[in-house]
Parts: sequence; structure tokens; C-alpha cells
Amino acid sequence: MTTKDNVISKLKEIVGEAHLIQDPDKLKGYAVDGKRPKAIISPETIAEVSKVVAYANEQSLTLLPMGNGTKMGMGGIPQKMNVVLSTLRLNRMTDCDCDNLTLSAECGIPLGEVQKRLSQEGKGYFLPLDPPFTERATLGGIVATNSSGPRRLLYGTARDLIIGTKAVFPNGDIVASGGKTVKNVSGYDMCKLLIGSYGTLGILCEITFKLLPLPERETTLLVPFARLEKAVQFGREILQSQYLPSSIEILNGMAMEKVNSPIDYQGNYLVAIGLDGVTEAVERQVSEMGERAKRNGALKIEVLQSETHSSFWKAIRDFSGGLAEKGSKFILLKSNFLISRCGEVMDSYEKIAKESGIDCGLICHSGNGVLYSYLLVGKGARSKKESLLSMIKEFSSVAVKNEGRLVVESSPPDIKKEIDVWGDPGGDYEIMRRLKKEIDPKGILNPGRFVGGI
Repeated sequence: MTTKDNVISKLKEIVGEAHLIQDPDKLKGYAVDGKRPKAIISPETIAEVSKVVAYANEQSLTLLPMGNGTKMGMGGIPQKMNVVLSTLRLNRMTDCDCDNLTLSAECGIPLGEVQKRLSQEGKGYFLPLDPPFTERATLGGIVATNSSGPRRLLYGTARDLIIGTKAVFPNGDIVASGGKTVKNVSGYDMCKLLIGSYGTLGILCEITFKLLPLPERETTLLVPFARLEKAVQFGREILQSQYLPSSIEILNGMAMEKVNSPIDYQGNYLVAIGLDGVTEAVERQVSEMGERAKRNGALKIEVLQSETHSSFWKAIRDFSGGLAEKGSKFILLKSNFLISRCGEVMDSYEKIAKESGIDCGLICHSGNGVLYSYLLVGKGARSKKESLLSMIKEFSSVAVKNEGRLVVESSPPDIKKEIDVWGDPGGDYEIMRRLKKEIDPKGILNPGRFVGGI
């Protein structure tokens, strides 16, 4: 028996023969940036994950953790990809304590399933996260990439909601941190260390979150404007007011045209405001915001409720999915910058896109200083390669000038080969590199995917 056969035999012994896949046709579906794994393994328990990881470390096998794969476009090209560790069998809600507003669940359960089950508990509860592809994205993938959506303005990101984790580290140790009780601690906060680490330090297996009761009313206010400065000014007024919107998004004309929504838009820019809470408070805010919008030159005011409200925000969250469904080829960039520079950055990006001759949809979390740019490549992508690379560098320069940075969230591998998708790693990189070397000296977890090729 060859060494490879011995390795496969041992892995099958841990998870069972039915839960290790080597079929070449099935392996194609797990390729990342053109690289295909040698096998896919699906442990069912944290103990099995621990045994798989410990054995992989012993044999120097690289592991790429994956749920439903909704975040696989993010990150650098894998340096090496021996085995995909599928988390989809780790799919249980282990402790749902709605009375104390906490939930513990395994990493492979989709957020959409969690939300559905929580909504049926008592008067209804929810986990206040709304990342792209909420229905399919697993809790582990969301936390590992610190993925978030429009409602982060009010509810924050995973970093604000997680109070405990259970993870398997490269030597196979199962490390629990935090728990159901929220309290101050000294020393390293392992929960925070793993959030947004892209699976390079440990494999998240179980996560404990804070919950909230479902809001009594959810409403959307749509306000189109002819000019960007008017849209930005209105958004800034709302942000600086006493109102409590859950989201404030600004879309440019290209995004308005491409968004997969039944709404008939007017104007060149759209301000979309989400409101959650008690019915009377939401209705009052809608009325008062509408008056402010008129004073700022709004072309129209539209209010969305119920299914239309939900459909609109799903279209915003899953904008890239809507483009893919229509067969559009695109590159997705994420920029962050000072909140006060939203207008300047959007204006600069539109000018650069126009000069480059490439259509660009912009969706800005204007209350957070986060901007998603969709470069619509169209046909003949290879012939536009140099223009796209130049455009990305110019966008990055604008973000840096506005005290931020740019990350390439999704692009074809030939673009990734020519550019660092993470941009300048900054002064924190050395700390991250040393942590990685200390925790994962053999580099078995997701090598090459994170900042600086970690």
C-alpha cells in the first residue's frame, strides 16, 4: 500500500468511508481559483474534526475548511490544497436559550436555517447578521470571513455578537473560549482572534451568539436623487440625527440598473434606509425622514413593507448573485475609508471608471464607510486585463488617500496572479505572521489565502 493509500485509509477510518470523496467529477465542484483538492472529508463531530486536523498536521497535509462555499471567491490563491474539510455535517443548534438571548450552534448550519428556526421560538427571535447569501452561508464561513451586510450599521458585525467559540487548532487541540456569560476577561480574546482569520489559525466548530427579539416592524424608505452630493448630504443628515436606522445605503445609477429588484427607480443615485423597531417609532421616523428628503431635493419618496421590503434587501445583499444569474462577469472590490469621505470616494471611483470605459456599480454602506464596487467586465475580459489592473490600483490609491484601504473580494485567477488582493498589509502584518507561525508552524490551514500570503 502506498503512502497516499495509507493516508486515505486513515482518514476513512476517522470519518467513515462514505464521508471521504475522491471522485474527480465531484472534486471539480470544490476547486478554488483553479486549484482542485485531492479529497473532500466530512467529519460529523468536533472530536472527528480534531482527529482529522491532528492527523493532517502529522502528515503535513494542507486543509481548506469549507461550508457551502459562498465565500470561496475571497482571499488569495491557495498555495497548496490537499484536502477540503467540509463542515456541512456539523449542523446542529446545540443550545437555544431565548430567555437569556443566547444561541450556540455548530459552524456548518446555514444562517437562513437558523433564522427560520429562531423566528418560530416564542414571540420570535433573530441573529442580527445579514451577510451576502444569508440563506446558504454557514455560520462558520460568515464568522471566519467576518462577513456582514447593510444592517451592520445598527447591529454591528460578528465581532459584536459572538460571546463564545469552540475551535480545533492545527495540533488537534479543541480550544473553547468565552461562553454564554458576557464578562470582561484579561489576556488574549481567542473569540476575536478567530473572527475574520479566514480559517488560517483554527477551524471554528461551535459558536455562541447574542440574540435579539424580532422587531415589531421592518420598513424601507427609498429616496432617489439626481446628484450624488444631495444623496450623500441626506444620508449624512440621517446618520447625524437622533434617528436609529438599521442601514443607510447609497447606490449609483449602474447599481440601480443592475439590482435584481421589482422597484422602478428614478434619478441617478438612490438612498435606501432600513428601519426596524416598534411600529409607532418606525412610522414616525419614516414621516420625518420623508420631510427631510423633500428639503434635500429628493425626486420621489417610496416606502416598502413586508415582502417588498425583504425582497429589496435580499437583492442588495446578494447583488453579486443577481449579476451572476444574468451571466454578467464582474470583479468585486471592497473599500473602507472615513465615513465623512463617502461622497468623495464614490465620485472619484465613477470618474476613474468612466475614463477606463468600464461600467461600475457602486453600493455604499454610507454609515460605516464601506463601499462595494462591481467592475462589470463584459465580453473580452482578457483584452481588458491591463485596464482592470490599472483601475484597481487607482481605486486602491483613492481609498488610501481617504485613510482606508481596498481589498479585491472576487476576481478571476489571472487577475489575482497580478495583484495582491489584500493590498498593503500594513503594520499589523508582522504580528499576524508571528501568530500564524506560532499556532500553525507547518502551515497546514488555508496557506496563501490570508493577508501577505499567510
